[in-house]
Amino acid sequence: MGKPSYPRTRRLNAIIREVLADEVEALNDPRLGMITMTGVDTAPDMRRATVYVSALDRNHLEEAIKGLTAAAPRLRVLLGKQVRIKFTPQLEFKADTGVLQGERIDAVLRELEQDG
Repeated sequence: MGKPSYPRTRRLNAIIREVLADEVEALNDPRLGMITMTGVDTAPDMRRATVYVSALDRNHLEEAIKGLTAAAPRLRVLLGKQVRIKFTPQLEFKADTGVLQGERIDAVLRELEQDG
């Protein structure tokens, strides 16, 4: 995430994130509980999309990525039905570890504050 994109690509990324977040809630996979879709990066040719996912702990995040990868073909079909684009992108799910790193930094700061 974080690379420059065109307004159309940014809109598509936001739409894909919203649709996938809604569809994941409807899946009956216990690995997919308590996750957040933090962002999407669609390739310039619109044929691939990397979806960034966050969870409260690293173990849960790894299991969620496995569950999402298993559900990717179904999610792609559902995405294609809801979003009118020439190509429905292949979905790749990656961990967004920024939240976990932020929590770790926060814990260290709190510990330093208590010691001082």
